[in-house]
Amino acid sequence: MLLHVDGLGVHLSGKPVVRDLVFQLDAGELLVVLGPNGAGKSTLLRGLAGEHKVARGQVMFAGRPLASWSSRDLARQRAVMPQRVEVNFPLTVEEVVRLGRPPESISQSMPVLLELMELLDINHLRHRLAPGLSGGEQQRVQLARVLAQIWDAEGPVLLLLDECTSALDPAHQQQVFSLLRRLARQRGFAVLAVAHDLNLAARFADRLMLLHQGQGYMVGSPSEVLTKAVLADVYGLSARILELDEGYPLVIPQDDAHKSAYSQPFSRWEPINPSCRQAS
Repeated sequence: MLLHVDGLGVHLSGKPVVRDLVFQLDAGELLVVLGPNGAGKSTLLRGLAGEHKVARGQVMFAGRPLASWSSRDLARQRAVMPQRVEVNFPLTVEEVVRLGRPPESISQSMPVLLELMELLDINHLRHRLAPGLSGGEQQRVQLARVLAQIWDAEGPVLLLLDECTSALDPAHQQQVFSLLRRLARQRGFAVLAVAHDLNLAARFADRLMLLHQGQGYMVGSPSEVLTKAVLADVYGLSARILELDEGYPLVIPQDDAHKSAYSQPFSRWEPINPSCRQAS
């Protein structure tokens, strides 16, 4: 067990957003956090990252209370990628990725930078200015920067990622999650990733943790968590679930017209601006 969370509570503006959360994350495991908008996913990650103060409960990292770690030591063992990172300075892709490295010479950094840029498919962007990249390209650059921080770390490694593939095309989403799973299984990283894509999570996660209204609703394998009853209760989603031969479930949303307010016919259409009416 690398990360142990017991009774975690995180408040924002005095209001509880995450309440009584209990879970653990082992070294070598990819845990994906799911839940509807406002469920507390990003708040949880920010609490674990130290961005939000933990109001109650305890977080243990590598057998020690998280609060007892110095920032310097923690930076060597834990890396965090928030949901949005903006680069407004004229830095090249290579320079942004190098920001994740500890103080060292360019010759020391370069092997790691080249490896990560190749893994994230941004090597061809190496000398491009980061602010001019597409959203998906910038997201892969930021992930490379985060991985550069802990790439050659000794000892336990915790990787916290908040929707790290939200701007990526399907091919790069698969590439990134495949890399995260390899890092967990082959290098022993403990990876906690917030995501919205149910099928992407089902394909790559060892376990899923489903949050609902700031609390833990269920933790288990993709097949245990992604059921018709659970998706209907938490998301209000009507779906078919197919258990694939590959060993994970596939969620197929269904049109449940009799329950959806969005499916009701419009009683009458009126233009917002009467002057826009087409002349007869």
